[in-house]
Amino acid sequence: MREARLGISRQALHHNLRRVREAAPYARVLSMVKADAYGHGAALVAETLAESDGFGVAFLEEALALRAAGIRQPVSILEGVFSELEMFEAVRQGFSVVVHQEEQIRFLENCRLTGPVDVWLKIDTGMHRLGFSPEAAVMAFRRIRAARLTGSIGLLTHFAAADELDSPQTEKQIGRFRALQQVLGRAGELPLPDSLANSAGILAWPASHGAWVRPGIMLYGCSPFAERTAEELGLRPVMTLTSRLIAVRTLKKGEPVGYGATWVAERDTRIGVVAIGYGDGYPRHARNGTPVLVEGHCVPLVGRVSMDMVTVDLGSLPVGVGARCVLWGDGLSADVVAAHAGTISYELLCKVTSRVMREVW
Repeated sequence: MREARLGISRQALHHNLRRVREAAPYARVLSMVKADAYGHGAALVAETLAESDGFGVAFLEEALALRAAGIRQPVSILEGVFSELEMFEAVRQGFSVVVHQEEQIRFLENCRLTGPVDVWLKIDTGMHRLGFSPEAAVMAFRRIRAARLTGSIGLLTHFAAADELDSPQTEKQIGRFRALQQVLGRAGELPLPDSLANSAGILAWPASHGAWVRPGIMLYGCSPFAERTAEELGLRPVMTLTSRLIAVRTLKKGEPVGYGATWVAERDTRIGVVAIGYGDGYPRHARNGTPVLVEGHCVPLVGRVSMDMVTVDLGSLPVGVGARCVLWGDGLSADVVAAHAGTISYELLCKVTSRVMREVW
């Protein structure tokens, strides 16, 4: 049996959620489980992290999948809904919805149900992707508050550069948000719940914590910062991708390996063939030298990644066919592998394919 496996650690999930609460002790936690919980399995993660105050998804179908799996905690749809029919279903299921454009306000105003539905009004404080400008937000807020369907109203924004600790962008965004929050709070004659902080905000920008925080990548044991490791942040990897050596070959100095002969042995050496490839979600553009753990020893990837196999330079390491290989996870951060592949850990976690066997620890 092919041994490409994806292990998911429930213990690590619990640990990382505790780190969220330690970093933001006064905030409620909206645990992000969009994109199938960053490839970890949305239902599994939501069941494991049932002590979360709610869960965040990208769109309606992801929210419905959680309900179908028996998840009853509050669910917020961060892209909102895109038709009156979707608004009807969101209200019927009790989901909270983000409103970031005028058309979505019309869905609130026209929905046949009487509600209530809790609404997050999204403010564009500098990301310039989704949301109302601070100038347009006052009228949007008034219309949302007047809609008979509306239950509670919260304010939400998204940081563009919270992972860049020396960037002034985040402080500017927090300032714009807080100023508008005061204006809208007076207009609504009550304090408005707020949500600003993603993983980077939770860990580095305490002024952003507010009523709700939205941890994503840190829940899964990766760092949101290029210059700080997950281990330094006290995070544990949840996903471990493993396989085994299916062949060991001896190469002489000057002999190449793999498609295109992109790597040539500089000495006589032993090459291990690992049963994993881009067909399993391992990044095709991982460079020569990308680390792989073979029976706990770090060896370099050599040659091009193919669909079903990668090759590593074993040197004199005394291992043979069947040796266990860790591609990322326990002992080898996905952040490190991602850097060698010219991407980010988020992408690695999300791209593991269905042909890899799943295990839950």
